[in-house]
Amino acid sequence: MNNPLKSAKTNVRYLILAMIFLVTIFNYVDRATLSIAAPILRKDLGFDAVSMGVAFSAFGWAYTAMQIPGGIILDRFGSRIVLGISLVAWSVLTFLQGFVDMFSSALLALFILRFLMGVAESPAFPANNRLTVMWFPRQERGMATAIFQSAQYAALALFTPIMVWLLSTWGWQHVFFFTGGAGIVIGLLWFWIVQEPSRHKRVNQAELDYIAAGDGLATIGDAPTPFSWGQLKTIGANRMMLGIYLGQFCLTSITWFFLTWFPTYLIEAKGMTILKVGIAAAIPAVAGCLGGITGGVWSDWLLRRGHSLTVARKTPIICGLLLSSSIVSANYVQSVPIIIAVMSLAFFAKGVGNLGWCIVGDVSPRGAIGISGGMFNLCGNLASIVTPIAIGLMINTFGSFDWALIYVAAMGLLGAFAYLCIVGRLYRLDAEPAPAVIGSNGKPLLR
Repeated sequence: MNNPLKSAKTNVRYLILAMIFLVTIFNYVDRATLSIAAPILRKDLGFDAVSMGVAFSAFGWAYTAMQIPGGIILDRFGSRIVLGISLVAWSVLTFLQGFVDMFSSALLALFILRFLMGVAESPAFPANNRLTVMWFPRQERGMATAIFQSAQYAALALFTPIMVWLLSTWGWQHVFFFTGGAGIVIGLLWFWIVQEPSRHKRVNQAELDYIAAGDGLATIGDAPTPFSWGQLKTIGANRMMLGIYLGQFCLTSITWFFLTWFPTYLIEAKGMTILKVGIAAAIPAVAGCLGGITGGVWSDWLLRRGHSLTVARKTPIICGLLLSSSIVSANYVQSVPIIIAVMSLAFFAKGVGNLGWCIVGDVSPRGAIGISGGMFNLCGNLASIVTPIAIGLMINTFGSFDWALIYVAAMGLLGAFAYLCIVGRLYRLDAEPAPAVIGSNGKPLLR
């Protein structure tokens, strides 16, 4: 007779998800350190808006350029090793940014450290995606992806007040010292807890079978995946993927406004004090976190209700991107509470639509999850270069943030257009696409 305790399914995947969530929090906390320190650091070091925009963008240049190499490395060495080393490296580089005022050219030192931090962080989200595809079946993947994606909002909500307190009490240098030191400790915890499914000592066969039955790819880490230029071409030339890439660029543009210029906007455009910004800037982040969870739950609910993968994934994304364009209404109100409410609604909507990584896990070739995620993140994070500089130029040229908010709103509309008109049906690239269903008007129906 089978022992029911032995045959019961373990739930190690939730422990892995908790670690992914924690690491992603510090991934975004370390990115946001410069944004929090910027109002004081900018005055201390004599940076104008364009110099600050260049410093903000340094991370994005390297992070974007390293996405495809990072994806290749992930498929070769696996997520545990690559992400663990990356976490420790970017945390050390964050810590060192607290010393940039000791250099003759603080801007150059800051640019170099942020650039190297971008290199170190480049495998992070492709690794998160790869682990989620390995550990979670399709019917749970929307929620799992939404949880690790919501870490970016949780990072801002939980740590913005702490970093602002450090900034106002101890100086901008201590923002970098605190977050960098904490990341190093979490890196050691990562290596102790995380493994890929077939190698984890706590997982049992019942959980592995459950993952595999739901299109989870628990065994893709069992052997290194060789790089193929043909595979790269297949992914990059696919219309569905091109639409997804454009949509992610637009969505990431909204993210980078909040990660870079938002605290400065509240201080310079709305006259808030630095301590009030610590609280006010956290409110949209909380809304974004709630939106991210809402989008993931909504998507998985649609899937369980029998809707196609296309409808289940694209509906929250399109609705979220359309609603995020409401950020432009902040140009027409003066009340700070109303402005925070507008920003919170926009960030909530952006969170609802933040399911791009889930889609990449659903449609990428089984043997190229890392490289496919790298290409996706490369295209999305071109926004991390374009957005900080573009907004800095708009501020210098027009003397206000009005055009910056128009730009961010336009990104929401363009992203919705990409998913509506370019992406089409969703299917895994190494499988045959589902046949089109023809409606009474002779046109294919969305599935």
